[in-house]
Amino acid sequence: MGLDDVPVAQAVTVSLKELVDGTVSFDTLTEAFGPASLGIILVKDLDPRFVELRAKVLSNASYLASLPEEELESLTSPSSKYLTGWSLGKETLRSGHFDTHKGSYYLNCAFYQDASLQGAPSTHYPDLSEYTAPNIWPDETSLPTFRSSMEELCRLVIDTAALVARACDRFAERNVQGYETGGFLERLVRGSLTSKARLLHYFPNESSSSTSTSAAGEDDDDDWCTTHLDHSCLTGLTSAMFIDESAHPPSGDLVDRSATLPELPASPDPKAGLYIRSRTDAIVKVDIPRDCLAFQTGEALQLITRGQFRAVPHFVKGARDVGTQGQGGKRRLIARNTLAVFTQPNLEAEVQPGVTFADFARGVVERTY
Repeated sequence: MGLDDVPVAQAVTVSLKELVDGTVSFDTLTEAFGPASLGIILVKDLDPRFVELRAKVLSNASYLASLPEEELESLTSPSSKYLTGWSLGKETLRSGHFDTHKGSYYLNCAFYQDASLQGAPSTHYPDLSEYTAPNIWPDETSLPTFRSSMEELCRLVIDTAALVARACDRFAERNVQGYETGGFLERLVRGSLTSKARLLHYFPNESSSSTSTSAAGEDDDDDWCTTHLDHSCLTGLTSAMFIDESAHPPSGDLVDRSATLPELPASPDPKAGLYIRSRTDAIVKVDIPRDCLAFQTGEALQLITRGQFRAVPHFVKGARDVGTQGQGGKRRLIARNTLAVFTQPNLEAEVQPGVTFADFARGVVERTY
């Protein structure tokens, strides 16, 4: 199936105030996360600081990816399976195919729970360095706003995820047999030392044409990030920022890397973005407004809610070369930047009887990296 005629779906949307007040109805949650849903909800009317932070953090994705190769190499962590710091070409999209279309910066978010921590304690899990390795931060002389803006935006995303989790708790306590009472999922999100952020930079595609084939053999253009499930509870997503890097180069001696890069009003490639496989196996595209956060369901939430809320299969497509021309007839180089924050249980927490999140995560990482 190609993407030419894929419909754009309207995701369920709630306001931050509704989450704070606890007025999101069970019907709304079922429509967003239930067995017949798309597994995604949008949150609007966020803290005004969000818009500024999003622009700053997503600009830094282009600045980071344009650093000299030796500097990027110093930001990598082979011992953590490249799941801390910079990663490029280490993720397996499908058997024998490594992803070189996008670069990632991984951040352990233990600082949300304890400001002194840069990774989960390793005492009982020496083999899970992807969660326990300390963060690797770019030098502030290279990227002066990188760390401060990333930490602040991640805290805002996790704060919002905790409110979505609170709404899920209300539903699950009423509808899931044996579900632990007292705000189980909200406590899990707020108290986690293993939540992880991933800042993504989809490199400009300079080829004039390309096709891809999914693992199922279909031509559904998902080579940028093949169809997968997140193994988190809730994944917070910003909308993507599209940048013409030919008009606004992120590297060079005169570049001010503390400045926010100009954002295109929309992707020049209408196919670029987030795609979801619905419960009926149809592919739909979901757009996230710039002033909203989206939250997707992951496999851990599916296990915790005994399948009442289902993990959502999805893939992402970057902006292709669509023949657009910039100033002076130069071909535009369009990058796509975004941030995902995976709120996850602590390593020792059970996601189903007898299975800890550590057990579950080991299998996922072995399959993917």
